[in-house]
Amino acid sequence: MGGCHSYASTSGSVREADTSSKAEEFCDIIGYKLKNNNTRAAPSLEEKPYLMQDYVSERIAEIDVRTLTELPEGFDKAEWMASHTVAFFKHINLFSSALSEFCTSGTCPAAVGPGDVTYCWTDEQGKKVKCSAPLYTDFTMSYIQELLGDEEVFPTKVGSPFPKGFEFLLQRIFLYLFHALAHLYWAHFRDVVRLDMHPHLNTLFVHFITFCREFQLLESSDTGPLEDLISTLCQYHRT
Repeated sequence: MGGCHSYASTSGSVREADTSSKAEEFCDIIGYKLKNNNTRAAPSLEEKPYLMQDYVSERIAEIDVRTLTELPEGFDKAEWMASHTVAFFKHINLFSSALSEFCTSGTCPAAVGPGDVTYCWTDEQGKKVKCSAPLYTDFTMSYIQELLGDEEVFPTKVGSPFPKGFEFLLQRIFLYLFHALAHLYWAHFRDVVRLDMHPHLNTLFVHFITFCREFQLLESSDTGPLEDLISTLCQYHRT
């Protein structure tokens, strides 16, 4: 299978404001507020800071994600999808590891995404288990890594066939990867900005969503909690 795709930074990276001043600005952003009737107020940029123009418009370089995504002529589809799966896993796992000091059982007692959607792990008995975000991340990443290392699922020898139902298995993998990205945007975007990693995260997310749409790996119901971000990023990055 192909190697991990990398997004190289350039001196012409898209930047529209000084990141240090924006990081300070983040410290004053308030969290969600509830109305007296326990229904949520209409979402605002303060509640979803990842939608703010100064942040959502940034990426690390001018990258044509459509070209990176489309299946090259004469290339095996399963092989193309497998190589991208490995690459996305490595990038997303790296992001999660970089933010692990902020994502603890104390700060994140549940794996939560936009709109306070809670992601649960399904154990071997098929029972849904609520767990902390770092534990959920560990479960899902370990599960994916085990599959990637299984020659019967992700063959690396020339001529070895991919298993039946391979694309259905990829759908599960990409759903777990989406949950990891959703949690980073929802619970740790302040930390991402402080580390000046938001251009990288935006670039990765746009490529990830474009690939999922190209090969129908996620349902609209799966990506719904971040649909506002997806629409905004796609407008800025012309995908």
